[in-house]
Amino acid sequence: MSHDDDYVDYTDYATPEPGTRTRFAEGDHDARYGAPRRGGRVSPSRAMVTVVGVVVLLIAAIAFANRGGSTQDDPGTTADPDNRTQPTSPTGDSPVRNSTNGIPSGFPRSAAGAQSAAANFAVALGGDQMFTSEGRHKLVDALYTPDLAEKTKSDMDAAYSEDFLANLGLDAEGRPSSGMTFISRTVPIGTTVKEYEGGRATVAVWYTGLIGVAGPDSDVPVRTTWHTWTFELQWSDGDWKIAADSQKRGPAPVPGDVPAATDEQIEDAVEQFGGFTYAR
Repeated sequence: MSHDDDYVDYTDYATPEPGTRTRFAEGDHDARYGAPRRGGRVSPSRAMVTVVGVVVLLIAAIAFANRGGSTQDDPGTTADPDNRTQPTSPTGDSPVRNSTNGIPSGFPRSAAGAQSAAANFAVALGGDQMFTSEGRHKLVDALYTPDLAEKTKSDMDAAYSEDFLANLGLDAEGRPSSGMTFISRTVPIGTTVKEYEGGRATVAVWYTGLIGVAGPDSDVPVRTTWHTWTFELQWSDGDWKIAADSQKRGPAPVPGDVPAATDEQIEDAVEQFGGFTYAR
């Protein structure tokens, strides 16, 4: 979850193409150096056709070489593996189309599918739905393995105590004061597979988050956090489920020189810009 480390982290309670070679026609022999070609002279029109043909072949060869074997922008194809090391290059499969309780579901049973699942789980568990008892229980039932769900709900309920919620500017029901907007959002930066074997995977999600209350005279201004969330996933009932999870702070980049926005600007931005379904 993306709240500040001063607060109790519920995860502490969880159990965890080659160039074209163009061969040109040989030219006429000069009579001074050998026997002349048979068949007479070539007509001017035929010579022109030959020249044009050679130029066309050259242009085609150059264009082909410049393509460098690039992949077309086809969402159904997988990007060149060499591009996977480029941090700004989008790679992987298309997002899933199914959802359960508003959470993406039906991830492939593959390393890429596990990464996609982990990223989306981080988004769901780092959202404001976690701060109400009903919302928490729905998320846990949807994301955790059945044998872990009940214990996790109990542990989370204890972690999200009245004091914890009060420190975030929320009442006992997880609601902000009148005129205030509570903001909690997780934004994955990247994922990596620590382990993968058949129906089990360990995936780490590096993310930044927003947490706080926007509104007049807020005592808990919206701020950013940086964490790494590690999920131990298990293939269960046709999808990836969480068997255990843990978090640690960072890595955090050096803060930029962009001036902090006002509470109203942050509130408007969160309302205008929706979240994403993540895929690897």
